[in-house]
Amino acid sequence: MPFTDNSFDLVWSLESGEHMPDKEQFVNELFRVAVPGGRIIIVTWCHRDLDPGESSLTKKELKLLKAINRAYYLPEWCSVDDYVKLLEKNGATDVRREDWSYIIAPFWKAVIRSSLNLRSVWGLLKSGFSTQRGAYAMLLMLRGFDKGLIKFGLLTCAVPEV
Repeated sequence: MPFTDNSFDLVWSLESGEHMPDKEQFVNELFRVAVPGGRIIIVTWCHRDLDPGESSLTKKELKLLKAINRAYYLPEWCSVDDYVKLLEKNGATDVRREDWSYIIAPFWKAVIRSSLNLRSVWGLLKSGFSTQRGAYAMLLMLRGFDKGLIKFGLLTCAVPEV
């Protein structure tokens, strides 16, 4: 980021992490620009946390994520647990997390319902491939929510004092 070290008391990242191919570098940058004692807030799309004994998502889950990534031109996702580990690796204190999926999930259904009329469908058909691909991705996201794969995670932490 084009900011000097220790520039901000609060670093807020909203729906950015999922676009970053290197999650560790992304989190490191958040810490770099935050002042010691500052606060970091990350709100991002994630996949579900792995259950104890799991080493990865299931093949079906990975296939669905790959389809979403392809439709939205996204790199690989990580879990909220993965972000917690990256925060702690940077010395974060007071790490807190919350699953906001239940808040955001109805949005996808409402958007899809609102587009189910002749005018919207006609507009989508005329809009071109990129917009159509985005509409298809919304259906994939909804499937991911319904299966518990897609999470909308909130994380916050304090930056360690020097």
